[in-house]
Amino acid sequence: MCGIIGYVGNKEAKQILINGLLRLEYRGYDSAGIATVSPDNVLNIVKNKGRIKDLMENKNIDSLKGTVGIGHTRWATHGIPSETNSHPHVDQDKLFTVVHNGIIENYALLKDMLIKAGYNFYSQTDTEVVPNLINYNLKKEKDQSLESVLHAIKVTCDELEGSYALEILSPLIPNYLIVTRRNSPLIIGSGHGENYVSSDIPAILSYTNNFYLLDNNEYAVITNNSVEFYNESLTKIEKEVRNIAWDMSAAEKEGFDDYMLKEIFEQPKSIRETIGSRLLNGKTNLPDFEISEEKLKEINKIYIIACGTAMHAGLACKRLYEHLLGIETVVEVASEFRYKDPLVDDKTLCIFVSQSGETADTIAALRLAKENGATTIAITNVISSSITREADYTLYTHAGPEIAVASTKAYTAQIILLTILAINLSETLHMNLVLGTQLKQELVEIPSKVEKILSNIEPIKNFASEVYKETDSFFIGRLEDYAAALEGSLKLKEISYIHSEAYPAGELKHGPIALIEDNVTIIGLITNPLTAPKTLSNVEEVLTRGAKALVITNQIVDQSKFDLVYTIPEISEYLSPVLSVIPLQLFAYYISKEKGLDVDKPRNLAKSVTVE
Repeated sequence: MCGIIGYVGNKEAKQILINGLLRLEYRGYDSAGIATVSPDNVLNIVKNKGRIKDLMENKNIDSLKGTVGIGHTRWATHGIPSETNSHPHVDQDKLFTVVHNGIIENYALLKDMLIKAGYNFYSQTDTEVVPNLINYNLKKEKDQSLESVLHAIKVTCDELEGSYALEILSPLIPNYLIVTRRNSPLIIGSGHGENYVSSDIPAILSYTNNFYLLDNNEYAVITNNSVEFYNESLTKIEKEVRNIAWDMSAAEKEGFDDYMLKEIFEQPKSIRETIGSRLLNGKTNLPDFEISEEKLKEINKIYIIACGTAMHAGLACKRLYEHLLGIETVVEVASEFRYKDPLVDDKTLCIFVSQSGETADTIAALRLAKENGATTIAITNVISSSITREADYTLYTHAGPEIAVASTKAYTAQIILLTILAINLSETLHMNLVLGTQLKQELVEIPSKVEKILSNIEPIKNFASEVYKETDSFFIGRLEDYAAALEGSLKLKEISYIHSEAYPAGELKHGPIALIEDNVTIIGLITNPLTAPKTLSNVEEVLTRGAKALVITNQIVDQSKFDLVYTIPEISEYLSPVLSVIPLQLFAYYISKEKGLDVDKPRNLAKSVTVE
């Protein structure tokens, strides 16, 4: 979850590290710190509890001299947020300082061993064992050269269990930065006379578009003008630099108050670019995905596996897959799938959805599916992320950098790409081509329909100003509307801290209606003509019990019965979540703004969940 940054170059490292941390703050923001090696080979560390702005105001920040440094913004796992528990951490002799993203699962055993060996510990973190263990292992080497330090780091990593991305700095090798990773994200940016390290691409996108990608258990030794790579046996290897064609402006607010609002308004563009050339001459075009008709005919079950918002995107497409392909489709939470001994074999198709491509539970579920012989597809937004290196096939959404913790444009792009994939599979099987043709026609119209919704935000903004003080809300819908209700409820919880739940509308009388009273808001989603009368009746039932009602619909509705009826453009029920979610995103956003909260960085959350 945490964000790490590193720099080796000819400029003062401090400001570059601060700039990177500001861009990584969505990964964690309960404490932060920076370490540099000064020109006279002195290790300097400044860290404190709070956000990056608090670090910038630290009275010691100007003491950070030097052109080599590392930084960290923390999402606490071991130990409360505090200055002591903040990274970077050092060994007792101050020979090594480390920043870490991940969890060291066997840290307690290692810590006990090191204490018995005479080492002292000061924090509650799992990370503090790492620099001390490097120190311990270096004592077994013949000297303190670069080669010996690298070997001590490798021996240390061999002893670690869990996940990590590590940056290691030492006055013993003052012009070098050593990094390694296992099941946590880490990229290296290549510049002119300077090199960068980061958890995510956007943090260093203003400096370079050229990146190296470390695989698990690989090491990089970095100076201002070189990056040398080693495998887990410390054999030198070569890596190609990758050019990532993301525009830096995509990671800036560009006049919007918040990243989340900007990303909501970017959805017409992200949807257009996700569709891109994938619909050509009336057919789908997925050149990176080719599965034979014979292989596809053997598939008897499809899993869509994801977490959080990405899982809701899968739910929105479940019925479409079953209707287009005639194959049972199950949507699973990745953290449940990996422990339930799922029924997966070589006749199973598993689709894994992750915005970052680094979600720990989703990657673990992917590995389990592959072990059982399943065909695997990754859908992600980040080129060469971990999930892409392990799946049989990868399809990229083209949402661009998503900085706000609460996902918006990634969700709609995921639904679009899942839909195109479903149509592609149906074309391969020669099934339900009429429905596929209808959906292809509607797909190309979606961006303009989203733009129409975004041109009419005042009704949602005004309703949010009326109900933002309320403490409970319920989202209801049927079929695809229920999937959108789940996502709308999650958005409201994430950024406004209002208790919110989503239910299939038909379940309202099976318990939840007992909670309906004055000062409760009901949001009803009604886009399917088959179920519209039933859901309307459910919404009317809550009005008699004192609730306020917001109805989002493209059906004919008596607007006088409800507090607000917000009309969205007509669209197939299979694609309706792409449109109905837009007013829900805006509703959550404006409630959060009314409450004076930090929309982009909600409490206790981080953008990418890279630990269990």
